[in-house]
Amino acid sequence: MKIGITCYPTYGGSGALATELGIALADRGHEVHFITYQQPFRLRSFRPRIFFHEVDVGRYPLFEYPPYDLALAVRMHEVVLSHRLELLHVHYAIPHATSAWIAKEMLRREGGDVPLVTTLHGTDITIVGQDPSYQSITRFSIERSDRVTAVSEYLKAETLRAFGCTGCAVEVIPNFVNPAIFDRARYGTELRDQVGPDRKIVMHVSNFRPVKRVLDVVRAFARIAATVDSVLVLVGDGPDRDAAEQESARLGVADRTISLGRIEKVAPLLANADLLLLPTDAESFGLSALEALASGVPVIGTAAGGLPEVVTHGETGFLFPVGDHEAMGDAGAALLSDPARWARMSAAAAADARARYDEDRIVARYEALYREMVPR
Repeated sequence: MKIGITCYPTYGGSGALATELGIALADRGHEVHFITYQQPFRLRSFRPRIFFHEVDVGRYPLFEYPPYDLALAVRMHEVVLSHRLELLHVHYAIPHATSAWIAKEMLRREGGDVPLVTTLHGTDITIVGQDPSYQSITRFSIERSDRVTAVSEYLKAETLRAFGCTGCAVEVIPNFVNPAIFDRARYGTELRDQVGPDRKIVMHVSNFRPVKRVLDVVRAFARIAATVDSVLVLVGDGPDRDAAEQESARLGVADRTISLGRIEKVAPLLANADLLLLPTDAESFGLSALEALASGVPVIGTAAGGLPEVVTHGETGFLFPVGDHEAMGDAGAALLSDPARWARMSAAAAADARARYDEDRIVARYEALYREMVPR
């Protein structure tokens, strides 16, 4: 099958999932065409049956803000025709589903058509889509998609609640993980060697947007560091990175905080971690949590959004109310001080992630969905 995929190519869970899906589909023999404004961050080298089509947004004095959504629609239309794509799969409702609908209308005027799958990931529904400026176009784009999927039951419920869609049947297909990639036994101990073999490594991986509450990460870690010899490793970049580093200095843990910035391959880092902190406002799924669990890293986060669907409280990690960094820190310190309990939780985390979110099983669900829309 020839499949077009559009996503945000930058650091974040939706772009990571879309790219990993494209790679998995190509490995299964499909031809995958990424259509976006730059190479996806997890697709940096040649892979058979994967192609990248850049969306060129022209600069004109008339436009204060170049119309990316229109340029994307034109590029989608071009790629569908030139490569005879059989299906478009877009990640995020706006502008991607909107642009895909325009491309479909252009094709219909020419006597053609292409099915459209829209996958909802989170902030396209919980933040952007509910902004009054975008709510009606978000609902329109969802209802005009041929099939709609969401990455969690929470996000499905939030979509139906926020938009009151009568014509949008949403199917939940969760994020997935490749067990071979997130097997901590296959990686070295370079990070642990750098910080000291006896120190515990507490990690946070995100795009450092306000919703991630990175100040709570630092505050929880400060409580852990008060009783446990440990370091905080921050992976990623974004608007709140400087604030996190300043908070680290204010709390006196700057000398035990390491900021690595954006790193494409996080599996070798997670293989050295002992704990992941994810005190987010409302994670729609929590791909970083899933990747940590698959690596045998217990997760401490918030009992909000879709995270409770991924992390089982008391078994694979701990979940607390949003903002309760004291409880998160205390739970982290207790777990890291109990090697036997940590070992049991680590093993349970890896086993649960592999059992419920294995790549082969989840990608097969997408393939089944595609076959329903493009019968052979």
